[in-house]
Amino acid sequence: MAGKVRLVVAAASCLSLASCSVAAPSPVAPTGGQVPARGDSQALTPVIAQVLSDPVPFAGSDGLTHLVYELEVTNFSSGDTTVEELAVLDAAGGEVVATFAAADVARRLQPVGRREPVDSLTPAMTAIVFLHLTFADAGGVPDQLLHRLSLHVEAAPPGFQQITEEVGSTEVDRTPVVRLGAPLRGTGYVSADSCCDASRHTRATLPIDGRIWLAQRYAVDYEQLDAEGRLFAGDIKDLHSWTIYGEEALAVADGMVVTVIDGLPEQVPGVYPQGLSPDEADGNAVILDLGDGNHVLYAHFQPGSVRVAEGDRVQRGDVLGLVGNSGNSVAPHLHFHVMSRPLSLGSNGLPYLIDAFTVTGQTAGTEAFDIAEAEGTRLEVTPLAPVAAVTNAMPLDQTVVTFD
Repeated sequence: MAGKVRLVVAAASCLSLASCSVAAPSPVAPTGGQVPARGDSQALTPVIAQVLSDPVPFAGSDGLTHLVYELEVTNFSSGDTTVEELAVLDAAGGEVVATFAAADVARRLQPVGRREPVDSLTPAMTAIVFLHLTFADAGGVPDQLLHRLSLHVEAAPPGFQQITEEVGSTEVDRTPVVRLGAPLRGTGYVSADSCCDASRHTRATLPIDGRIWLAQRYAVDYEQLDAEGRLFAGDIKDLHSWTIYGEEALAVADGMVVTVIDGLPEQVPGVYPQGLSPDEADGNAVILDLGDGNHVLYAHFQPGSVRVAEGDRVQRGDVLGLVGNSGNSVAPHLHFHVMSRPLSLGSNGLPYLIDAFTVTGQTAGTEAFDIAEAEGTRLEVTPLAPVAAVTNAMPLDQTVVTFD
């Protein structure tokens, strides 16, 4: 047994030092003992990993079941480490349920504190892999997941640089997903930066009170198209040019008002404001407590338009305020998300289902949306024919929906 332990220690030292060498292992089991059982192994895992929050399956407007979650990874070696493949396993039987190749991982690997993805983990780097899995139905989602990382570890000695680990075990959270009414009424609403791979919201991790939170994991920014397919018509800086400006935001369920912010000024559309404090980011806002650990945020209302006060009880369909452009906003819109605590930043984003809406089309994507938002040009939309009446699902990114 001593021979094997020395080999592991030597390999570990190579991962910590700039350069060293170690003899290749003998294919024969160590003298004087047996190879340890898996539970007693001392396998070197230069990358450690954990899931930030147990994933919750939910239904999307595409008819599929989705899992959205984050794998936090840390490179313990002294050299660059590349994830050449990430396989998500059913922990019970070891079957592969999803595979991400190196290029897929690189698009999803984001160092903590940064918003741009990277190709590899530099020495001592901690990063987050933002994962999105789909299943034909909820019955196909395993109860427990495990992650197999196929790594190239530059700091390891020759012959040891290809390492495979199984890390990041997590339970799948089967807590029932909250069912809600619509937050708006009308046609032509674009669910911008919505679930499940739109990076502005789904990757908005923040260090709050000593831990990582992702309140906006399932957030959406609703904007609205006019009859010509434009988000605004006229002067971009005129708030009244925007189709959604002044629309009524509605309570999606019965609940209690726990937070109201009002009186913050409107921003000039087209330019992100500078120098806002975290408390000003939501602009004029309302947070409702829906019970069972579900809270919902409505952000960026017009100043003076909020119609409720803290402590009020509201019923589904009540008007909370008017869509505006206050806070950290570049264009009038309704920001909406569900979260685990009554804190818009220091909470865990939760999935939700809207009980009835109609999908009328799909935009050409975020880039096309951004151009239409900046220039007032017609947004390219592929119409759905016939339109799809959807029940108990989440409107996914860049879908165009009608709320009756």
